Amino acid sequence: MQINQKYQQQNSLLMEIAVLAKDTPDLIDLSIGDLDVTTNESIIAAAFAAAKNGETKYTAPDGTKTFLGAVCRYYKKRYHMTISENEVRATVGAMHGMYLALMALVDKGDEVIIHEPYFTPYKEQVLACQGIPVFVATNPAENYQLDVEKLAEKITDKTKIIIINSPNNPTGAVFTKETMQKIADLAIANNLYIFSDEVYEAYCFNENFTPMMSYAPQNTITFNSFSKTFAMTGWRIGFMIAPEQIIDACRNVSEFVTFTAPSISQAAGVFALDNWEELFSEVASLVYDRLRYIEKRVAKINFLSMGEVAGSLYAYLDISKTNLDSLTFVKKVLAECHVLLVPGVAFGETSGKDQVRIAANQPVSILKSAFDRMEKLTFS
Repeated sequence: MQINQKYQQQNSLLMEIAVLAKDTPDLIDLSIGDLDVTTNESIIAAAFAAAKNGETKYTAPDGTKTFLGAVCRYYKKRYHMTISENEVRATVGAMHGMYLALMALVDKGDEVIIHEPYFTPYKEQVLACQGIPVFVATNPAENYQLDVEKLAEKITDKTKIIIINSPNNPTGAVFTKETMQKIADLAIANNLYIFSDEVYEAYCFNENFTPMMSYAPQNTITFNSFSKTFAMTGWRIGFMIAPEQIIDACRNVSEFVTFTAPSISQAAGVFALDNWEELFSEVASLVYDRLRYIEKRVAKINFLSMGEVAGSLYAYLDISKTNLDSLTFVKKVLAECHVLLVPGVAFGETSGKDQVRIAANQPVSILKSAFDRMEKLTFS
């Protein structure tokens, strides 16, 4: 019997690096967006209390009423936006929500526009839903702002969705309010959905973050997660916000994927959202300090450069002065420095040849060790 050939083939690009990293002693792993800090003790205590109180069963398909209410309260207090509980769904992380929405909306041959560089799963999810991913490049010289004129050129009669990610993984870019408004206007004029991945909303350093749905509420589907904001990657809990008819459709899809998000994680999420102000600042300040340190070290290494990091957990480094492509550079750094980065080509076929991503996922002391090793590299 045949297995789908696509999933029998290894991703040679990243798999090779992963295998090499596994056998590398004294490894400093700056590749993954998973902070070294443990989830705040108060969130853990809230989840433990919920479990002891019997909250260990299936919840309602969209999530507990308490969880849905917490999401609504959060957006009301933080962004002064009124959301109905019927417009919210608990998800098993943000990508679960995006998959449900793509399955609910994409028919075979529909086009989905993705700005590049992009978080790798976007393309694969679109393909899995029999859609056609269409890419629009962003330019490092323009701080990776999305050029809306170029975006408009990609729209055809088959276009259904635009996926945006701001603050952005991998570039650290944050779209300006002007850019967000132009994207919204374009989507409304062309009757398109905007899928807005807002997982890094807590890490917006230069201006106040504004959700896309404030610009185009009827066209926007928002995906968010507790993974980055509250250092809760292992809890696998997130949420989506969308017009009620889309939530209803996603409920029907989810019935055949995963019935509910984890009940205990929902309880943890309620506590986190209700106490976001004190919990946000602690982690965001930590990441900000680490990114500023990365900027200082990069500025002193003649073969590296980077633009301003406006948000997220990442810095996107330019390595063009080494005359190596990003994959070769990452292999060299791994072999000679025992430091693991991610090659830029992992984030798009037409970009990233001259870039690598570094995550601010370790304390400054470990970042210092990593840069102390890397600054000694030589290139012929």
